[in-house]
Amino acid sequence: MAFEVHRNFFETREQVRDDIRSDGYWPTTLASKPAPALPLHWHDSEVHGYVIEGRTWVLDDDTGEGVEIGPGDKLVLPRGALHAEGETTETMIYIVALPEPRPFDDFLRMRKPEEPPASAR
Repeated sequence: MAFEVHRNFFETREQVRDDIRSDGYWPTTLASKPAPALPLHWHDSEVHGYVIEGRTWVLDDDTGEGVEIGPGDKLVLPRGALHAEGETTETMIYIVALPEPRPFDDFLRMRKPEEPPASAR
């Protein structure tokens, strides 16, 4: 599997903050309205996502499997892991953490599967 899902990883936001702090990562909170599935893509940074509210699934390009995620789950997407987030039928609230602070317009830029990594450009 190209990513990890840690089921029932947390019960409180304080536990999320403690985990992010122990990793030395930088958090932000994202809220998204119901939306169609996203296309296959990757990010140029490792991403840790903590589902606060809502349910969706994430497609693992390595296995072709859709893995459901919901409240209390932590998703770890390694840098360059091809994946796609599934359709959401309800508002999703995530706390997302990255290893370094980033400008918001570059925060979680989706890179196309055929786009070379920054080191190859």
